Amino acid sequence: MASPSRQIRLGAFLMQTGHHIAAWRHPDVPADAGSNFRHYVELAQLAESAKFDAIFLADAVGVRSQNLPSLARTARSDHFEPLTLLSALSVATERIGLIATVSTSFNEPYNVARKFASLDNISGGRSGWNLVTSSGRGEAENFSREEHFEHALRYERAAEFHDIVTGLWDSWEDDSFVRDKASGQYFDVDKHHVLGHKGKHFSVRGPLNVSRSPQGRPVVVQAGASPADRDLAARTAEVIFVAHQTLAEAQSFYREVKSRAVQNYGRHPDDIKIMPGIFPVIGRTQAEAEAKFQQLQDLIPPIVGVTLLSEMIGADLSGPSHRRPPARPARDQRRQEPPAAAHRPGAAREPVHPRTLPAHRRRARPPADRGHARKRGRLPAGMVRERSRRRLQHHVAPPARRI
Repeated sequence: MASPSRQIRLGAFLMQTGHHIAAWRHPDVPADAGSNFRHYVELAQLAESAKFDAIFLADAVGVRSQNLPSLARTARSDHFEPLTLLSALSVATERIGLIATVSTSFNEPYNVARKFASLDNISGGRSGWNLVTSSGRGEAENFSREEHFEHALRYERAAEFHDIVTGLWDSWEDDSFVRDKASGQYFDVDKHHVLGHKGKHFSVRGPLNVSRSPQGRPVVVQAGASPADRDLAARTAEVIFVAHQTLAEAQSFYREVKSRAVQNYGRHPDDIKIMPGIFPVIGRTQAEAEAKFQQLQDLIPPIVGVTLLSEMIGADLSGPSHRRPPARPARDQRRQEPPAAAHRPGAAREPVHPRTLPAHRRRARPPADRGHARKRGRLPAGMVRERSRRRLQHHVAPPARRI
């Protein structure tokens, strides 16, 4: 049995129009959700009223897909910058955590430390940083680079970046700012600290010009699944968001990352919370839930389905021939953008064989759960509690993922 002291942590991963690629076409979904602030306010307040611990925003510093005919049929090309949005949402909510994705590849540590410390102060101690690296060429080209950083270099820079940011968050002790009008003393000089970092990739003096945040340090989150991501998470993360299809996969990840954290970085295993995602489709009956999901699947345009499957497996499925294997991308393209399935093994669960390609092209209905465990059906409160209890018992507690 799970210990009475253990609690399930719930997070809502908010996408503009929902996680399903075609959800923007559903009659109940605002098609302009990516630029509709009131829509995000409603979602954040709904999650808070449901006692969720945090809302989470993904991000990319560019338009990732280069297939314009496919991109033009999705709602993935416009959305708010996450820190700006969460700062606004912080005044529309009171308790829920606010987690923003910010890449270490195309930012400077001082700016990132400053922004999250500011959000933490504005929100009363509710900010979290989802630390990621960027791998898309389209993002690199927005920052005066023709290619993104080489894989090992990205993670080497990310580790140093993290150390600088967390060091800057310790620029001021909790009671540094005395603000004594009578004596004229604004802060205690003995309680301010200059970082003085000079490393391989960055040189940052400090201190931060934002007072210490209510949390001391905002929460550090990691959401990757590659071997390099796992090691970075074991070293830096307090929360890890993951996508697994089975309990066995989730348990294996849990053991591996916590073992790395203890053995390689001297951390306590309880310092890391691991939150696997689910992709729920809820109905009053199983049939209603299945019908809801099928309605969404039927809204996927064929060109979008083929493009998603191609990206998932790293091969072009758009060609006319069904007698030859799908073409693999050129070596430099594979280096630039590895297939989604490389980092989320559950993203493309059904093997694609050349003989099945015509059917796949006709259906063009890829998995719509982004690698998360898909749950469809009637889920009364008792069933939700039981499923959650089993996961907690086995050291795996899921957040909720909104479709």
